[in-house]
Amino acid sequence: MELLYSLLAILAAYLVGSLSFAVIVSRLMGLADPRSYGSKNPGATNVLRSGNRAAAVLTLAFDALKGYLPVLAAAWAAPRAGWGALTIGLVGLAAFIGHLWPVFFRFQGGKGVATAAGVLLALNAGLGAATLLTWIIVAYFFRYSSLASLVSAAFAPFYQLLIWGPSTQVLAIAVMSLLLIWRHEANIRKLLAGTESRLGQKAAAGHSPAHDGGAPGSQAAGRHHRSKKGH
Repeated sequence: MELLYSLLAILAAYLVGSLSFAVIVSRLMGLADPRSYGSKNPGATNVLRSGNRAAAVLTLAFDALKGYLPVLAAAWAAPRAGWGALTIGLVGLAAFIGHLWPVFFRFQGGKGVATAAGVLLALNAGLGAATLLTWIIVAYFFRYSSLASLVSAAFAPFYQLLIWGPSTQVLAIAVMSLLLIWRHEANIRKLLAGTESRLGQKAAAGHSPAHDGGAPGSQAAGRHHRSKKGH
């Protein structure tokens, strides 16, 4: 029965992870499906490209919670169900995999950064905080969200090993990190090619045409004025 309950908990976590909140929030708020524009990635960053910050924040929060809550529930039930640290780690991994390949959304999932953060915070608050701090530092100095996610994912298993010591949960954390890095394959190619978008770059680019928009008009008006003078 213990094995059955463990499998049911892992399945339940996968189903919770399969709730693609980028799509759900966008539908509820009357926005386009995030899989149809931008990077086509159903995640908070792509939802932000819709111009609706509230939708992006809600997506980020719910994506993190769907990683955090299943692990928290499994940790609470562990003493009663007789589960060890490995089962709790697998519950977190299942929620993360659900985000990557959601059964409710034709297995078209996101990259899992927010969900992974939620899982890590629930497994070990200190580990989650250290990983988030790594993301913030890399993002601040290099201005690449993808690079910050890649470095944080690579460091997470080593933080666990070096600071808190070996644990069966390290296996789940390592698999999660490898999958997250793999899902960023396109971003890695762009980083190497120097074509990856920086944080805030789109907002700046969006401002520039608006700012310059008056210039072509002024030039056209100038040309029209000179043309009339010529006549």
